[in-house]
Amino acid sequence: MQHSATHTYKRLLGYVKSYKSAAIVAIIGMLGYSAMDATFVWLMQPFIDEGLTERNNTVLSWAPYVVIALVIGRGTFNFLSSYCLAYVGSQVVRSLRQDLFVHMLNLPVSFHDNHSNGELISKITFDTEQVQQAITKALLVLVREGAYVVFLLMVMFNASWKLSLIFLVITPIVAVIVAVVSKRFRKISRNIQNAMGDVTRCSEQMLAGHKVIHGFNGQQQETERFGRVNNINRLQRVKMDATKALSVSVIQILAASSMAVILVLISMPGMIDSITSGTFVTLISSMMLMLRPLKQLSNVNSELQRGIAAAQSIFAVLDTEIEKDNGTLEIAKAKGHIEIKDLSFAYPNSLDPVITNLNLDLKPGTNIALVGRSGSGKSTLSSLLPRFYDVEPSSAITLDGIPLCDYKLRSLRQQFAIVSQQVVLFNDTIANNIMYGLETPLSDEALMDVAKKAHVWEFVKDLPLGLNTLVGEDGVMLSGGQRQRIAIARAIVKDAPILILDEATSALDTESEKLIQNALESLMRDKTAIIIAHRLSTIEQVDCIYVLDKGRIIEQGTHQELLTQNGTYAALAKMQQGEN
Repeated sequence: MQHSATHTYKRLLGYVKSYKSAAIVAIIGMLGYSAMDATFVWLMQPFIDEGLTERNNTVLSWAPYVVIALVIGRGTFNFLSSYCLAYVGSQVVRSLRQDLFVHMLNLPVSFHDNHSNGELISKITFDTEQVQQAITKALLVLVREGAYVVFLLMVMFNASWKLSLIFLVITPIVAVIVAVVSKRFRKISRNIQNAMGDVTRCSEQMLAGHKVIHGFNGQQQETERFGRVNNINRLQRVKMDATKALSVSVIQILAASSMAVILVLISMPGMIDSITSGTFVTLISSMMLMLRPLKQLSNVNSELQRGIAAAQSIFAVLDTEIEKDNGTLEIAKAKGHIEIKDLSFAYPNSLDPVITNLNLDLKPGTNIALVGRSGSGKSTLSSLLPRFYDVEPSSAITLDGIPLCDYKLRSLRQQFAIVSQQVVLFNDTIANNIMYGLETPLSDEALMDVAKKAHVWEFVKDLPLGLNTLVGEDGVMLSGGQRQRIAIARAIVKDAPILILDEATSALDTESEKLIQNALESLMRDKTAIIIAHRLSTIEQVDCIYVLDKGRIIEQGTHQELLTQNGTYAALAKMQQGEN
């Protein structure tokens, strides 16, 4: 649900409450700055009428001191407003970014399935910058220039309230123009944000997949794709600038027209004798000086609407419900008894079930394997057990006889160690990647022992920095097999009672696979282990093998029993033997 601009800005100002002292000083500074400028115009009348016209030396002698005092005051107020406003703006954006990061971190997996990384990164970076512009630059112009216009009007009314009334005639017209233009600014701003999300997404895909692009000669295709989204972004910005220029021009024409009417009235015989030279100069100066703040106020509307649109985009994410964690049960270490009863599951926004009426009973310490063609539901099951997705009814999956939803998420996920086909490594050292998530780091001896068990030490020992070597972005400095060994070492360190191996040896060569297999057998001892495997040679020793097809178990038994049945598993085994 998208809230109104007023509601959004009020919510945005809610972030300012924590820094209201600095905000109040900033507002005082802005008002003081405008007051200094307006005071200078106001003093022109006595300086001209009393000082020059009446040749009053006392008034003229005070003029230099007044000018210096006004300039010093103006500079002081300008520093206070600029510094405090920058402080408040940076703090608000920091808070927004932190809230957005933490909220995204706690959103369910289904949310991330439906939003690209580029789109979400754009919200954390680009959208928050737009909000900062709305808080700092827009607020500075709105308060300071708005106050300046009000003060100048007061000076004009003090000089001649009859003539000044003419200038107020344009106010309702300007208000209508601003209201109409604001809606268009907000609409274009949303389009710019979407376009920036597309630009970020295309850039991210190009950087992540540059090897594939080069390998398939897709440079031209990617160049054209980026050119399209880049041009859409350009078009939206041109629309924004064109709307801004048109609104500013119309408002200035209205202001100039009012000024022209006032000049016509002043030139009339009955009026020209009724005003002094000082009054005339004050009126004309006020009207001339008012054109600049009116222009800035018109221009800032685009910044303000852009910030509001960005804030609406951010708040839409912040209002998305985070992962449900209604469980109350915490356990140190589960026994590892997993029971699945009549489980059916379809991904959000999908009608086709991935798993249908699945039943499994895994006793503690049992090692099982799931095999089947792609899309049969094997990896989906590995995502349901740690509750990356919720199932209906909630009692369809139990751990030690208790439904998964009754456990606190943190406690539940502590019971699972997952080694998947897609290994995620952070841009940190090998040691920190192995110990990721540990509250207390391992000693050097214990870490080296783990590295040897997972056969990480074999390639680390020759590196100049050893376990303190940086792996690069997503482990780019390492081979697929090396990354997989680090993931296995991470699982050894976690020492969870339930182990899920999702194609854990898929990236290993035959020699490495044999070495890792020994480590895995040691790791799986006394644990409930679920192995999702493509290579059947790696699961020959498990307690039971389940063959899945379209989310259903079509065969089950030991390796030898399934070969004897001469069914789907036997056909897969023969196929792989033929390949070998």
